Amino acid sequence: MPRRHDSSCPGASIAFIGLGAMGAPMLSHLLQLGCRAATYARSDRSRAVAAELGVPDCPTPAEAAQGAEFIFTNVTSTEDVRTVLCGPEGAMHGARPGAVCIDHSTISAEGAREIAQTLQAVGLHFLDAPVSGGVRGAREASLSIMVGGDAAVFERALPLLRALGQNLRHVGPSGSGQVAKACNQLIQVVTIEAIAEALLYAAQQGVDAHAVLGAISTGFAGSRMLDLMGPKMADRDFAAGIEARLHAKDFDLIAASAQAAGLHLPALEQVQRQLQALMQSGWGRDDTSSLLRVLESQQRGFNRPE
Repeated sequence: MPRRHDSSCPGASIAFIGLGAMGAPMLSHLLQLGCRAATYARSDRSRAVAAELGVPDCPTPAEAAQGAEFIFTNVTSTEDVRTVLCGPEGAMHGARPGAVCIDHSTISAEGAREIAQTLQAVGLHFLDAPVSGGVRGAREASLSIMVGGDAAVFERALPLLRALGQNLRHVGPSGSGQVAKACNQLIQVVTIEAIAEALLYAAQQGVDAHAVLGAISTGFAGSRMLDLMGPKMADRDFAAGIEARLHAKDFDLIAASAQAAGLHLPALEQVQRQLQALMQSGWGRDDTSSLLRVLESQQRGFNRPE
């Protein structure tokens, strides 16, 4: 008879790989839920986080996964996920049959589908479960989590996912979570570019940016991104909430997927060029509100006499 999973999953055994700015608070919430955890830390900083949380740090992902019912990953790229789950020392080589791998990274939908197939072949389940809400959402357990994979496996993981976020949605089969995240990033960053252009226009017209934001924030232009990014740009606060390099990485993924599907997405293509300019200017670890600085530097070049 299958094990009964109650509403709180007390004492669930987990592995967690990826103790970065978001992964560390996410693991902390799972520990507060009563989970027993092991980790595989890929950097000195992550090893220090593991020690601070009192979580055993294993030498390989396979060893971290031994005995775990759920294996969480939150790393950077498609290849990172593939390596820690399916590589020669990947978690799949130590995981017990029927374990659920939950990946919170933002990777390609195609990669998520391939990883799901690889894990399924050895008796493991996979949920692609990228998140939105940034570091603040991770700390406050208020993330939006969009999930692809088997619906019954999603239900099994829900008690743990509820410790991490408030908006939990099963979107469809494997890869669907990453498609939803791509849509999220596309709307989000195109909006950030629009805010930057609007505030550049206001400045050129000699109108105070804060006054403009106050005038438009409750109209149809109002949005969470305007509320977040507008004041940062107006105050010239470019300290990272989410590092721009991560948005640039996401846009490269979306652009490659769109090109493979034969889609022409002009707003995506234009904003991708702006993100590339941002990276070339050395602002990749600053906030994506730095798109305003990109516009300003381009405008100076545009206005320069021949």
